[in-house]
Amino acid sequence: MLRKTALHEQHLKLGAKMGGFAGYDMPLFYADGVMKEHLWVRAHAGLFDVSHMGQVIVQGPGAAEFFERLTPSDFKNKKPGRAQYTVLTNEKGGIIDDLIVTRLSEDKFFAVINAGCKNKDVAWMRENLPAGLNFDFQDDRGLIAIQGPSAEKILRDVLQLDLSGLPYMHLREQGDIFISRLGYTGEDGFEISVAADKAPALWDKLAAHNEVKPIGLAARDSLRLEMGYALYGHDIDETTSPLEAGLSWIMGKNNAGFIGASRVLREKEQGTARNRVGLQLLDKGVAREGAEIRDGSGRVIGALTSGGFSPSLQQSIGQGYVDSAHAAAGEKVSVHVRGRDIPAQVVNMPFMPAKTKSMKREAA
Repeated sequence: MLRKTALHEQHLKLGAKMGGFAGYDMPLFYADGVMKEHLWVRAHAGLFDVSHMGQVIVQGPGAAEFFERLTPSDFKNKKPGRAQYTVLTNEKGGIIDDLIVTRLSEDKFFAVINAGCKNKDVAWMRENLPAGLNFDFQDDRGLIAIQGPSAEKILRDVLQLDLSGLPYMHLREQGDIFISRLGYTGEDGFEISVAADKAPALWDKLAAHNEVKPIGLAARDSLRLEMGYALYGHDIDETTSPLEAGLSWIMGKNNAGFIGASRVLREKEQGTARNRVGLQLLDKGVAREGAEIRDGSGRVIGALTSGGFSPSLQQSIGQGYVDSAHAAAGEKVSVHVRGRDIPAQVVNMPFMPAKTKSMKREAA
């Protein structure tokens, strides 16, 4: 039996095409279809139900050290309100999940974890939880994302909130609501954590604005692909290290004691055998996950982990892993699709510039 978010009735009323995702009955797309939804977000603002994601509060002395043990990132010097994208690592240096951790106060942190990983993440965190820390899995909250160039204006119009001073990757507490300036689309935008029983009214208020349209999971995926963002279970998993995945920027300068550090720090010094790269197809065709990536002589050098058509760029793109010798931008390769080798080249990600707001410089 698929679970339902607090916004399930809203999706049905809006005529969403529903489907199973991570154990939930979720909107895949609405009446306009995936292409129009995608382009609307790039031009205006889209409303996403991401309430299937997990929300966790960890509180108590040593909470920062707890997250430095479970992830490769630094937290002890993070200022209150600052969010950090990071990963949970296992003993072999692989990625259990990617997540965003925000420091709410000196000893209180808020984490958002992936829907499909909630159970194993919560179990892993509790297994490694030191005495004296309180762990609160908040299964009674909704999560609404509003993404696009009009997002700040819409929240001002609808909720009378001036968020112009809130930098990217920062959170503001507004009563019992958490408003974070971040997202999964590369656009300016916000994620709003709210009590589940208040989520439908908030959704309806935002959806009534003339610059807002509801957006399903299909467009969410094409939007994140254009940004080169990794999708857990596809582009990263428990065998992938943060450095193979191109996530060296999450590594803390002062954190060498995290779980799985021996492999990750060795790769930092010696390099990796493979790397996650962006790929642009140079001929007609769309390559999907699992397609072989080949060098000029036809030798298999990797595989796609995500792929699709970019509505913004009007071309086929993808990401995957290749031998490190073939990972440089400009490398000519091919992607094998249905018996045909489609010419392609390695490109830098993101595929198009992000439009997120600036982030204040700080020591952390």
